[in-house]
Amino acid sequence: MAASVQIQASDAQPLKGNSSPQSRSNTEVRKPRPKRPNYNEVHSKPLPLEVYPLPVFIPHNPISIVRIAITLLSHSLWPPRSHSVVHKAYFSPETQSIHVTDPKSIRALWEQGFWGSGSLSRSEPRWLDQEKRKRGIEAATTSEEVTRARREERRQFKLERAKAQREAIEQQMREEGKLDAETDLEELVENGSVTESPRGTLYPADAGVPLGDVAAVENPSIIEEVNRVIAEEMPSFGAEIGDQEHLQLTFEEAFFLNYVLGVLDICQDADPPNNSSYLLHLFCTYSEFPLPSHAEAHLQSLYSWRVGALSCPELLDRSAGSPIPPDNPFLLKYVVFHHFRSLGWVVRPGIKFACDYLLYLRGPAFHHAEFAIMIVPSYSHPYWSESPERVAECKKKEKKDWWWFHRLNRVQSQVHKTLMLVYVEIPPPWDEGREKPVSKLDVGKILKSYSVREFVFRRWSPNRNRD
Repeated sequence: MAASVQIQASDAQPLKGNSSPQSRSNTEVRKPRPKRPNYNEVHSKPLPLEVYPLPVFIPHNPISIVRIAITLLSHSLWPPRSHSVVHKAYFSPETQSIHVTDPKSIRALWEQGFWGSGSLSRSEPRWLDQEKRKRGIEAATTSEEVTRARREERRQFKLERAKAQREAIEQQMREEGKLDAETDLEELVENGSVTESPRGTLYPADAGVPLGDVAAVENPSIIEEVNRVIAEEMPSFGAEIGDQEHLQLTFEEAFFLNYVLGVLDICQDADPPNNSSYLLHLFCTYSEFPLPSHAEAHLQSLYSWRVGALSCPELLDRSAGSPIPPDNPFLLKYVVFHHFRSLGWVVRPGIKFACDYLLYLRGPAFHHAEFAIMIVPSYSHPYWSESPERVAECKKKEKKDWWWFHRLNRVQSQVHKTLMLVYVEIPPPWDEGREKPVSKLDVGKILKSYSVREFVFRRWSPNRNRD
């Protein structure tokens, strides 16, 4: 059924034809790419520590020996401080992570070793900068970039307004009976009853007054209402944006920063910072999901002892919680994390690639990860073969089917990562029948009882590996 538009208007005005694709391509201005920051300068420190190296020794220059002697003497008399800043973090039992909220600490931990990830970002905490850049009020950008951003916002605003006006015109014409229920404006444009200008304005075939003007004259409240609603949805460029993002550290990263480097204090609520022994028990307990039935009582007992509610450490109720098993998930992951971090690798979580960790040579800002790590426990100590029950239990934990390995290798091959199976040698239980209180645990001795073996697996292809 053919549809007609009954609109009377003055003399028709000539319509501007659509510009050719070649002319449009000539007028389009390509946006310049933003200048990348100098990552070698931003990430110049591999760790959040102050390092004071000795001067370079030059064999054919005797003055270099004098400089080295003066530096050693000055460091002996006035020892420099390697821990200029100690950052503060908070334990979150809901997310099972460590939160850093201070903006300076967030930037320092990320720029000096790529620690943690932003709660509202993929990795680097840049939510505030992205939000400012999105709204065109980024202070670090130039005025030209702000102008281009605002022009893009206006262009999008005009497109949305034109779309809303078309819908309002179509609704108005249906109410007046000038447009059938089964016909829309797109069909009128196709059959020639209505023409459309390059800017999206609709004109009747025998009139020069735009349809929007006719509809506005007949019912001006429609366009005014559309403009008012769209104007309310436009972002306010002058409004101040608060930073709603914090840095999330994994248990392994937080324990390394606290125990090894000593640059992070982890607090719980408003209490003083926790020591390494307490954090070891806390992280081992929360690494199991769901939490065991005895975990809540044991954590409450630990918390009461830590804040001083129990006057003597011997009064700690050990019956409330079971000993920490040597193959606790946190211990296995931390031993591997500690091993590769000590060798200079940047270790990042690998959940996105179905593995435990990713190894970066310098960091994610410079290149992609080279290795994907999967942790496998190994029970080769004689203690685990003393009884048939232990042997059966260990074989059950070590057993991995072929499909598990095939899926893992397939994923790493697709993302161009080298698969590395890391075997952690599990020592005999060290937390059973101890007489020392929790605060007297030797964390270093516990970690030394573990050993790590790496096994790199590469997929052999006859077309690529001919030599």
